[in-house]
Amino acid sequence: MKKSLVFWVERYLYKPSFSQALLSLLLLPLSYLYCFIVWIKYQRAIPKDYGIDVISIGNLSVGGSGKTPLTTALALRYENVAIVLRGYGRRSEGLHVISNGIEILCDVEISGDEAMIYVQKVPHAIVIVCEKREEGIIKAKEMGAKLVFLDDGYSKHHIKKLDILINVESKNPFCLPSGPYREKSWSGKKVTVLQDGVDFKRVVHVENPTSKMALVTAIARAQRLDAYLPEVTSKHYFEDHHFFTKEELEWILYLDSADSLLVTFKDYVKMKDFGITISLLDLKIDVDEKVFGLIDNYIKENHAKKD
Repeated sequence: MKKSLVFWVERYLYKPSFSQALLSLLLLPLSYLYCFIVWIKYQRAIPKDYGIDVISIGNLSVGGSGKTPLTTALALRYENVAIVLRGYGRRSEGLHVISNGIEILCDVEISGDEAMIYVQKVPHAIVIVCEKREEGIIKAKEMGAKLVFLDDGYSKHHIKKLDILINVESKNPFCLPSGPYREKSWSGKKVTVLQDGVDFKRVVHVENPTSKMALVTAIARAQRLDAYLPEVTSKHYFEDHHFFTKEELEWILYLDSADSLLVTFKDYVKMKDFGITISLLDLKIDVDEKVFGLIDNYIKENHAKKD
């Protein structure tokens, strides 16, 4: 039931049927009210300087946009760095230090899949999950970080930061519940918008390929993968952040007579210890140097003001 609902919502927001488009129009009054409330919250927010440079990577719409791989690529460039995120889909609450930059301190159920990706891909980074991002920033500073990357932090207008947004194309221009937008790029708020394919490029390769691979994935809007897929025997989509069981994965291998499961890194961190043959659809982001220049200039300007 949950899986069907999640996929219905994804279609409704991004590729609506006629009846879904009609429902979207009927909900427009609620959409305008929601957008107005969010705008009021933005207007009332006073950015606070937490004494550490903060770079936010986000997007305006719900669903996947590539924030995690982009944040990974950026954080790899810097020392004394921390990554702070909410940890959607994790089976824990509150603040947890997932890695101190030296060792992993908990399992994927506590961290959530995205935080565990950061631990694996940026091993020198402090990784913290917390619903209240400002608490995560304070903790990172206490642990010695000099720079924080804030995953999905655009809406945290009360935090002083550099806002970088990934542009996500959508024919639906409305805010929730009529459209996919959680918020708009408000007039007066300084942001840098990056375009996929222009400011950064995705490079995908398959590790441990086999002759018969079954795609299994639990990412938002999984059809985004189609452009990067090799030949597969089948496709199995689960709701975003789904925690797999060994039994359901073994059943897929059996049903499809597959030699391996083709998965993204987000899926891999939740099934790597099951002893199942996995082919990894790994994604690397090549970032234009001007993006690093933007971050470096922001850091220099911050330090100049403090001096």
